[in-house]
Amino acid sequence: MKLFKWGVIAILLLSIPFFLAEEHEVNGFTEQVVQHGATGEDVIELQARLQYLGFYNGEIDGVFGWGTYWALRNFQYEFGLEIDGLAGEETKQKLTNASKYDKQYVKQQIQSGNKFTHYGGVNNREQSQPDTTQTPPAQNKPNTQGNNANQQQNQNPAENNDTNAELEPTAVNVPQGFSQNDIKLMANAVYGEARGEPYEGQVAVAAVILNRVESPTFPNTVSGVIFEPRAFTAVSDGQIWLTPNDTARRAVLDAINGWDPTGEASYYFNPDTATSGWIWSRPQIKQIGKHIFCM
Repeated sequence: MKLFKWGVIAILLLSIPFFLAEEHEVNGFTEQVVQHGATGEDVIELQARLQYLGFYNGEIDGVFGWGTYWALRNFQYEFGLEIDGLAGEETKQKLTNASKYDKQYVKQQIQSGNKFTHYGGVNNREQSQPDTTQTPPAQNKPNTQGNNANQQQNQNPAENNDTNAELEPTAVNVPQGFSQNDIKLMANAVYGEARGEPYEGQVAVAAVILNRVESPTFPNTVSGVIFEPRAFTAVSDGQIWLTPNDTARRAVLDAINGWDPTGEASYYFNPDTATSGWIWSRPQIKQIGKHIFCM
C-alpha cells in the first residue's frame, strides 16, 4: 500500500511540468520582450490583442511599427503599467488577462489576404472583407436622406444588423469612413459616459467624439479619440466595456448623420464633479442635462 501511495505521488510530481507547460502555451506569447522593429508571431498577437481592446486600429501585419508602439503605450497608461512601449512579461500578462486572441481566425485572414479587424465583442463575419481595390461595401455609402428626422427609420437597420449581416447590406445610413467597429466603440463610449443623460445629451457626446475626429488637434480616428490618454472618464474607470443599449447606438447614428446638439463643441464636463481648473476656462456653448459643452 505504501509503495502504491508513493507511486501516485511520483506520478503527480512528474505531471506538474506538463501542466505548467500547457498553461504557458495557452498564454500565447513567447518569453521575448517585443519592441519596436520586431516582426513575427508575437507582434501579430500583440497587435490583435491591442485591437481587441480598441487601442490599435492599424493593420495586423506582424510588423511592430510606430502605430503599434503608440497603441501599446496607451494601453500601458490606461492599465497602470510602466509606459515604455515594450511588451515585457508584465505587459503581456495584462494583455492576456484583458483580451482574447482568436489565433486561428487571425492567421486565416492574413493567409487569405483579407482586410480584417479583431475587435472584441464584434462577430468575426462582420470584421473581414477581401483586400481588393473594389468599391467599398454598400453599407459605407453616404446617407442622402437627412439626419435627425430619420431617427426612427435608422433604428431598424441598426437593430437588425446581426440577423441580416449575411443577407443584405446593413446600416446603409452610415457615411463612408465609419465602420461597424467605429459605431460600436462610439456606442460603448456614449453608454459609459452618458447613459443617464437625456437622448439629446447622448447624441451630444457622440457629436463631440466626431468633432474631435475632424479636428487637427485630436487623433483622426474614432478609436484614437476615444482612447487618447485622459480624454474620457469611461475609459479610465472601465465603463467603456459595458454593453451599450439600443439608445446609445441610435444616438451614435444620429450624430454620424449630422445632428450636433452641441454647436460643434470639442469638450464637455459635469460641473458637479469636474476637478480640472483648465476645463472651466474653455468657452462654454450650452448645457445639456448634466454636461456643459464647450470649445
